[in-house]
Amino acid sequence: MTDIDPPGGHGRPAVPSEAAAALARCVSVEPAKFAAAHWGRTPLLSRADELPNPAGFTDLLSPADADELLSRRGLRTPFLRIAKDGQLVPAARFTGGGGAGAEITDQVLDERVLELYAGGATLVLQGLHRTWPALIDFTRELGTAVGQPLQVNAYLTPAGSQGFATHYDTHDVFVLQVDGRKHWRIHPPVLPDPLEKQTWGGRADEVAATADGPAALDVVLAPGDALYLPRGWLHSAQAQESSSLHLTVGVRALTRYAMVEELLALAAEDQRLRATLPFGTDVADPDAIEPELTETVEALRDWLLRADPAVVAARLRQRAWPAARPAPIRPLAQAAALAALDVDTRLAPRPGLRWRLTPRGDRVALVLFDRTITLPASCAPAVHALLDAGPVRVGDLPGLDDDADRLTLARRLLREAVLVPA
Repeated sequence: MTDIDPPGGHGRPAVPSEAAAALARCVSVEPAKFAAAHWGRTPLLSRADELPNPAGFTDLLSPADADELLSRRGLRTPFLRIAKDGQLVPAARFTGGGGAGAEITDQVLDERVLELYAGGATLVLQGLHRTWPALIDFTRELGTAVGQPLQVNAYLTPAGSQGFATHYDTHDVFVLQVDGRKHWRIHPPVLPDPLEKQTWGGRADEVAATADGPAALDVVLAPGDALYLPRGWLHSAQAQESSSLHLTVGVRALTRYAMVEELLALAAEDQRLRATLPFGTDVADPDAIEPELTETVEALRDWLLRADPAVVAARLRQRAWPAARPAPIRPLAQAAALAALDVDTRLAPRPGLRWRLTPRGDRVALVLFDRTITLPASCAPAVHALLDAGPVRVGDLPGLDDDADRLTLARRLLREAVLVPA
């Protein structure tokens, strides 16, 4: 596949072909149409025969893979939740000690999981974007395509069972049906675009009343089908004649309200907004508060008009970047590459790594998701060559005087897990 413009556009760089392919597995329309007609707006049902992978999604997590996680990987809470009759089962009912040499008390016990699942409970494998290799890679690629942090859960539901009552999520989701069939009923939001703190429990009566009405979408998902749901859309799902396994990819997108929160945090710099209310003000009296409110709003308006987009962007980056980790690093292999490094070594950027290179006097700052590395300004051309283009032979790095300097820079960036051997 060729590179594409991502949903939203606005001058963002083209999406790599791997990321484009990940998005194409989830939606049956072109990215531009998905962005304009569905992203954050309306659901999209994509049948298996409309998607590019005829094998469906078993390569990401199969029922056998789920059994592997539940029985042989030392799984602990909170990487497993169990729900029965719309309620979460206390973790103490399916966890216990890890046995000799494992001084923990919250390891998943497979025999108790069997008892609950056989009794109709739904198993929710959480955080698979951190624990299962195929989903680690897929999530990174799909996250690059949509430009947002993602999380992945798997839902294993026995035949005829329903894990949760009608509810809405406070994040967008891609539902990928892996195995079995599941009946979904989708209703319009009772609260469009809910924030994370605006959960459905506070509107349970509205949710229940809306769920009793006609559905906007009433479908059965079969293996290989996909469904996109914007946050706030009501949904319930019930397994059909056999057990069901589906993946839910949650999109933890930043909102305009997140910008408001950061602006308010920055507003503490304005002395007028830190001023104490007048002595003796009766805060319960609207007439007493009115002049203070007017002055506060004026001061806030003046401050907002001077807000620096670069400062706000830096604060939003601190929220967003740590939520989407780059590709895993193999510490032993990376250490071996460090030991063997020479001018003929070819290096590439760590897949999925987000970075910014900014000047700071006679230094440059390489800003990463979890730290900032400062380097001599003379390193900037070489850093750009490595992170913009890559793979690059160490001996070909531009802007440095000799191979000793090139090796020093390459060694530093390998040790910092910015680069990997090509």
